[in-house]
Amino acid sequence: MDMSTAASRLGVGVAARLERLPMTRYQRTLFSIIATAWFFDSMDLGLMTFVLGSIKVEFGLSAAQAGLLASASFLGMFAGAAIAGLLADKFGRKPVFQVSMIFWGVGSLMCGFAHNVDSLMLYRVLLGFGMGMEFPIGLSMVSEIVPAKSRGKYVAILEGFWPIGFIVAGAFAYFTLPVIGWRGIFIALSIPAMFVFVIRRMVPESPRWLEDTGRMKEASDVMNSIEAKVENAYGRKLPAPTPTQSTPRAESGRKALFSALWTGIYAKRTIMLWTTWFFALLGYYGLTTWLGALLQQAGYALTKSVLYTVYISLAGIPGFIFSAWLLEKWGRKPTCALMLLGSAAAAYLYGQAAGTKAPVEVLIAAGLMMQFFLFGMWSVLYAYTPELYPTRTRATGSGFASSIGRIGSLVGPSAIGVLLPSWGQAGVFTMGALSFVIAALAVLLLGVETKGRSLEDVSH
Repeated sequence: MDMSTAASRLGVGVAARLERLPMTRYQRTLFSIIATAWFFDSMDLGLMTFVLGSIKVEFGLSAAQAGLLASASFLGMFAGAAIAGLLADKFGRKPVFQVSMIFWGVGSLMCGFAHNVDSLMLYRVLLGFGMGMEFPIGLSMVSEIVPAKSRGKYVAILEGFWPIGFIVAGAFAYFTLPVIGWRGIFIALSIPAMFVFVIRRMVPESPRWLEDTGRMKEASDVMNSIEAKVENAYGRKLPAPTPTQSTPRAESGRKALFSALWTGIYAKRTIMLWTTWFFALLGYYGLTTWLGALLQQAGYALTKSVLYTVYISLAGIPGFIFSAWLLEKWGRKPTCALMLLGSAAAAYLYGQAAGTKAPVEVLIAAGLMMQFFLFGMWSVLYAYTPELYPTRTRATGSGFASSIGRIGSLVGPSAIGVLLPSWGQAGVFTMGALSFVIAALAVLLLGVETKGRSLEDVSH
């Protein structure tokens, strides 16, 4: 009898069987598939930073109107993140993840055919709905497949595909915007939604979710398949699972309800996460969405503003790598606070440089510092959030935290569009800096540490 069959017959829980698995090319392949979908999603989301100036000129938009357009996708993300979490905890991670890809693919395609700003705004909401669905589900899938000893690093690396996607979107816009225009770019970025067929064929349903919903036979079958593939990649017999790691029976089978986020220890965690996500995303999207347009407003040509924004974004790569390393060495809570406070200081300095028309070298240096901390912040936030809830409400909790963050995303770009004429660039970047400080205080005062602990241990 092989190890997986023995474990199944002895009734050892999914958590115990997953946590003792070594990381092999099989889990890394699953991670790569999810990360690829995440990457394409990030390209679509980051694209507005590079094309907002062109759209503003074509439709003759005011700063306030441009801010509303930039915020449109976040309205969709607000609804998508909240709904997807509930659906994924009820119907499973895999089907909801696939549906999300269809929504953002269709939304991106329709953006390219928008005949006026109102229709473009509507299609951006549709695009945002799909992206809002995908982010919390992708997080839950990776968190539930990767063992605790590697979980933080891999979730942080997953988030690292956001700055890479952002940079690639900028480079793509730089080379193609003069040729195919912003419409052609949106149409081109709808094609990767076909990747849904790879997800459908190669990614299994979360065995943790299957077990938690009482589908024990399916959970065991999925685990047997995973263990066989890991053992084949590992090249030798797997270690025996430790029964004490399994999910307590009292926790299994409970319904995933919104009210569960406000029960017992989870109420404090929910308050912390909602506060952090709202203010972190208000500051991030309020500032980043406007980077290219603000450079154009300062007198830089379209291609120069896109190129400078790409340069600035390059610092996001070492930022998320450093954050991925630090959160496993130092912990989630202190790393998150450090990245938020670093973002606050860098945003303030960038605003002062932009407001005083400093030389472009100074502006880029301040921008590099800002993006280093901002993308580091994203890595910790996405690694930390799904760890704070049990399996039955993990997608719901992550989804609503992301959804509340999207309210901040919605408010940020719109507020800057309204305040920019009177506050100036220095003023709006100071507002962003204060948002990051509030988010950091929420983590420091209300956060708990999860480094090195299994998901089941953190939940109790």
